[in-house]
Amino acid sequence: MIKVGLVSLGCAKNLIDSEIMIGHLQQAGMVMTPEPDLADVLIVNTCSFIDMAKKESVGAVHDAVDGRAGSKKRARQKIIVAGCLSQRFSTELPGLMPEVDAFIGLDQITQVAPIIEKLVGTKEHEQENLVTKQPQYIPDYDTPRFRLTPQHMAYIKIAEGCNHPCSFCIIPRIRGRHRSRSQESIVKEARQLVAAGVKEINLISQDTTYFGMDKWTEERPKPRSGVDSSKGESLSTLIRELNKIEGDFWIRLLYTHPAHWSDDLIQAIAESPKVARYIDMPLQHISDHMLDLMKRETDGAYIRDLIKRIRAGIPGIAIRTTFIVGFPGETEADFNELLQFIEDTKFERAGVFNYSREEGTRAAKMEDQLHHMTRKARWNEAMRAIQRSVESFNTTLVGRKMRVLVEEPGVARSEMDAPDIDTTVFVNKKLPVGSFAEVTVKEWRGYDLVAA
Repeated sequence: MIKVGLVSLGCAKNLIDSEIMIGHLQQAGMVMTPEPDLADVLIVNTCSFIDMAKKESVGAVHDAVDGRAGSKKRARQKIIVAGCLSQRFSTELPGLMPEVDAFIGLDQITQVAPIIEKLVGTKEHEQENLVTKQPQYIPDYDTPRFRLTPQHMAYIKIAEGCNHPCSFCIIPRIRGRHRSRSQESIVKEARQLVAAGVKEINLISQDTTYFGMDKWTEERPKPRSGVDSSKGESLSTLIRELNKIEGDFWIRLLYTHPAHWSDDLIQAIAESPKVARYIDMPLQHISDHMLDLMKRETDGAYIRDLIKRIRAGIPGIAIRTTFIVGFPGETEADFNELLQFIEDTKFERAGVFNYSREEGTRAAKMEDQLHHMTRKARWNEAMRAIQRSVESFNTTLVGRKMRVLVEEPGVARSEMDAPDIDTTVFVNKKLPVGSFAEVTVKEWRGYDLVAA
């Protein structure tokens, strides 16, 4: 019986890849172990979105290699490096990490069991690089999968890859072109999850708003022309179908791109009570100069108008966004415009990235790269602006009743809070974990709330 250990790094999309690998390993009769010393094979599922993620992934691989070298029990252990780091640096890593036994990419996650069987059956160290250059894989509703999330919440990957030309981002080169699942497949998976007791379904992909549009036969609409869902499947049609599933649960939209929002999508959310009054929409900047350099396919006027339409069309909506500061060529005027936008718009939830210069992107080759101290100073100032905005919003919540999903004893999340990234609601009473409850906000502490 082969024992396998797995280290999963990175975002929720990567987590699903780990869940799929575990599902296939268990189907093949292999046993998962949390103890590295007991594992015949150790998989490190890596991330390489930004420099910090790369360093964490490389460190995890080195820890695995060093652990094997320093342990007699692990002397014959095989090490597999999977995920985005393998996919991004498929030609460089084998020479840089000769101790690793195999490198696999996105297309190999369903083949992990036979790959392991072959490695374990090989006594000598013979490194294999199995990564394919243009990944094509996308999961289905019946794909073997072992969920690593709590019983009451789950992620559904509705699409894979990305078609956007953002100059700072390497994801399209790692994950490939956008490819949507069928709406029928997603709805079937959602039904299975709700039947299993899931109370929150988080829809994820690189760009959830582009769902279905890659299958349309007509020319892709321009950002400002809106999206006509009559052309085929879209996020709007998917939301309406998911809302029909019987049961008490939330549907949460993550990773939406502003270019593909439409009045139809706003209406679909408004008329679907099971969709959480929360959207995650990374804007990255508001300055036209920056949005053009970033190749974001939107401009400041479009973004401001879209936010107004979303707030008007979906009462009580909480908007979460992220920004990048310190991008090449960002002037003081660009940054001040962003600060004023944060102040004026009063986002309920937000975060800031300090620009990371990623090799292989257009932005990495740009002139006017900002000094790291300038980037850090702007990040600190932008974070202070966001903190003021969130704390001001939290002040308005004191005394209000809200529905929460209990995560663990004394800890919950509201409809306005996505897993792992947003506000925590601390609850001063015993409530069943994995259940919905009505609480009253008593006070706030920084980003978090205290309720009873």
